[in-house]
Amino acid sequence: MKSFTYERVTSLQQAVNGAADNPGARFIAGGTNLLDLMKLEIEAPQHLIDVNGLALDKITATEDGGLRIGAMVRNTDLAAVPLVRRDYAVLSKALLAGASGQLRNKATTAGNLLQRTRCPYFYDTHQPCNKRRPGAGCPAIGGASRQHAIIGISDACIASHPSDMAVAMRVLGAKVETLNADGQVRTIDIADLYSAPGDTPHIENILGAAELITAVTLPKPVGGKHIYYKVRDRASYAFALVSVAAIVLPDQTGQLALGGVAYKPWRSEEDEAYLPDGAKAVAAHLLADANPTTQNAFKIKLAERTIGLALSSASS
Repeated sequence: MKSFTYERVTSLQQAVNGAADNPGARFIAGGTNLLDLMKLEIEAPQHLIDVNGLALDKITATEDGGLRIGAMVRNTDLAAVPLVRRDYAVLSKALLAGASGQLRNKATTAGNLLQRTRCPYFYDTHQPCNKRRPGAGCPAIGGASRQHAIIGISDACIASHPSDMAVAMRVLGAKVETLNADGQVRTIDIADLYSAPGDTPHIENILGAAELITAVTLPKPVGGKHIYYKVRDRASYAFALVSVAAIVLPDQTGQLALGGVAYKPWRSEEDEAYLPDGAKAVAAHLLADANPTTQNAFKIKLAERTIGLALSSASS
């Protein structure tokens, strides 16, 4: 691990000012992803800004009947909140499907959204990787790609986003609140948070260098049956090959998002109109532009079957 400076901040403005004054600085909270990347020298920030002292660990109701989740709320705590388990059950289920108990105890809401891909080529510093070194190439294209994305990919990167929580947040229609060093507050729809790989896969989201996530808000609950299914290579501590977050209403309409198939949680509100027609119809439209490799083409059928499992569970 390369040397770095460190500061523990006590106010939001101090945090974002510190990031603005130190180009390349990183915010650190739970550190469950960042510290691993620093040990491997995939990331080498010269300055770390510890935000654990900020009052961002509260969950409160919003004026419109929704929920505001502080950026520092730990995954374990969020999954256990009775109101979340009752009204946003898909979120609780997704959180409990991720990582391990020890990691969930440390991981934060904002950190979970911003975790980086688990592509093995990204983690192997002896391999080229456009996310680590723009222009180096993508050995996953033509290489081992079973775990990789099948839609929203580019000629520069086919990595998938690893978060379970983000998939549930997407199906719930979450919005991300941020603050920058100029004091500007903005609200970002989670659908717009992540950047498509294109020719710049190292740019993974639309946040500015000194922009800090302060909270995530959820709209008023819609009811229905909440389902999260995660298909993976082993029963725990594994990332999704395909995951399905679904909210199904009694008339078989609802909301649905996929994980493990793209650079971000994959959802199309227009294609949800096909939910009453069944899993095959939904999957055909949702993944119409899929461009898989020979090694991960199975994900198309796997997604269809996992959607089918979710829909059948909703009607049982």
